[in-house]
Amino acid sequence: MLFAEETEILDRIKERYILEFGNADNARVFRSPGRINLIGEHTDYNNGFVLPASVDKAVYFVIEPRNDDHVLLIAADLDESYSFALNDLSKPEQSWPHYQLGIVEQIYKKGLKIGGFQAVFGGNVPVGAGLSSSAALECCLLFGLNEIFQLGLDRFTIVKMSQKAENEYVGVQCGIMDQFASAFGKEESVIRLDCRSLEYEYFPFPMHDYLIVLCDTNVKHSLASSEYNTRRLECEKGIAILKQHYPEVESLRDATPEMVNRHKDELGDVVYRRCKYITEEIQRVQDACDFLVQRNLEDFGKKMYETHYGLQHEYEVSCPELDFLVEQTVNNPAVLGARMMGGGFGGCTINLVQKEAVPEFENKMKESYKEKYEIDLPCYKVKITAGTDEVTQL
Repeated sequence: MLFAEETEILDRIKERYILEFGNADNARVFRSPGRINLIGEHTDYNNGFVLPASVDKAVYFVIEPRNDDHVLLIAADLDESYSFALNDLSKPEQSWPHYQLGIVEQIYKKGLKIGGFQAVFGGNVPVGAGLSSSAALECCLLFGLNEIFQLGLDRFTIVKMSQKAENEYVGVQCGIMDQFASAFGKEESVIRLDCRSLEYEYFPFPMHDYLIVLCDTNVKHSLASSEYNTRRLECEKGIAILKQHYPEVESLRDATPEMVNRHKDELGDVVYRRCKYITEEIQRVQDACDFLVQRNLEDFGKKMYETHYGLQHEYEVSCPELDFLVEQTVNNPAVLGARMMGGGFGGCTINLVQKEAVPEFENKMKESYKEKYEIDLPCYKVKITAGTDEVTQL
């Protein structure tokens, strides 16, 4: 079922397609959602668990095969176009086509063939807010090409190829969570993904009484990429030390908070705090899932706060703006949980808010943030929806 906002976006993209290519009678439409992560931050590259869900902010492609070997792409939201021949996947100066070229490259690396195609794409996934618009775009295009050219790829292969496109062509060393959540999302459910085995399980996340509200700091501190790499190295250092005592420890997934505490002095203050946070966060995901089974959102919300404080003080990837937004919610009885979401140093906080209190919550947060930082605070209400698919209702 399409929401009013989705219908409006689709109409706009389809109109642009007709404007560019004459008619859309033979075109097909595909949708792939952005994602949130309820709990389990920085655990992916430590082989731990994450708890993402796909949301009702999505990327849409209106796409049709051509009779030649050319690809014509129109980015409706940017009002830009790019075209290339299938035998020339060289990297253009424009950065946005890198994702589409990366997908085509992965298809060829798989030994598969496609013909030329023309597409208009756009959507309402906020860029830079940590909802993984790039993963949505990759999954959407590959899913569409798989259907149109009958490539025979299953959903899991689409996820892995989309991740590889971002790793190998775009050059971003992302984990698999973003693409996985976009492709495998299920309405009113979160996905516990084991980042080591890639096994997954759905847990109910009923949205009758509560809404998820994202508050976008509108900042991105320059530390983000360098500190991300530093955290990975600090975790690796911790693993090397723990492995001397516990040969079974191949990643922090294999360690426990007790092991980490036992070797606090040897790890040193910084590495100790990094390892403490990760081992506790891996356990928190498990506990949070137990609360969902019990339909206990109150204790689930408390785990969200614990995650934030761990990211703030132990993993040290938060920033004053994120901390301020979380702080504003602590004494608000309408908020069950809040934390920073994503890699850190900017982006969004994710808040679990009583449905009827959402308008007042948003107003208060916007006013407080504007007063403190003189920055406008975009807020996004999101629903948990199904993953990547073809849109048949137009």
